[in-house]
Amino acid sequence: MPAALSLPPASYPAKALRMSELPTEFETVPERPLPVVPGESARYKMPPMHPEGRKFAGIAGVAVLVTGFIFHLTTLAWLLVGLTVWIIAFFRDPVRVTVLGEGMLVSPADGLVSLITNAEPPRQLAGEGGLPPGPCMRISVFMSVFDVHINRTPIAGTVTRVVYVPGKFLNADLDKASDDNERQYFIVEAADGTRVAFTQIAGLVARRIMRFVEVGARLTVGERIGLIRFGSRVDVWLPAGYVPAVVVGQRATAGETILARVGGSAMLVGTAQ
Repeated sequence: MPAALSLPPASYPAKALRMSELPTEFETVPERPLPVVPGESARYKMPPMHPEGRKFAGIAGVAVLVTGFIFHLTTLAWLLVGLTVWIIAFFRDPVRVTVLGEGMLVSPADGLVSLITNAEPPRQLAGEGGLPPGPCMRISVFMSVFDVHINRTPIAGTVTRVVYVPGKFLNADLDKASDDNERQYFIVEAADGTRVAFTQIAGLVARRIMRFVEVGARLTVGERIGLIRFGSRVDVWLPAGYVPAVVVGQRATAGETILARVGGSAMLVGTAQ
């Protein structure tokens, strides 16, 4: 990770600095663009659509043209316009600013924290190079059809295991979906040997689980690892020593919400306001 630029407080300019205007000791160009520069505020940007959604948006767009301009089915055409807009929104892929630090996991998915429980990890995550035997804490994040469906790794490290399991398409909000539904398991091992497992689970409407990474890939925390089409869930299995930093009913944002951290006390309840 590149070193952050730092200036003495008294030398902060009233306006944003360009890289060419930095003093000589700060002329090192970072390996990747900085999200903001000193003195500049963050601005909202319309999230782009992930390439995976282009064919679906294209099909819906053609359907609008055919029904509206060829068959003159105005009502149906407007309904298809709404469907096209929803597809574009569904496949949105926003930029996320991930907190960097030791001893914490970020949420791999946008959605509702629907369950926090102790459970026995599935056999696909056990064995050599997998999770240790015995129950561990599991946090489930449910994604509705209106949430961003790009999934991200909760920890930096190397992908050591990917297992795809075909299955049913029950409501992903049900606990038994973890064992019965179509799903895909990941294990990511950090440099210190910490292993974090998480599972993409298809839902009632979801019909395709996709992954963007393979075994051996080296990931930074919050990096995109896959998506699930049209409603689903992600389970995260916490390593020993980690406690939940969220509560059931809380909204999580992939790559940004701190899902769990090392040590301390677990958050047990929250207050709706």
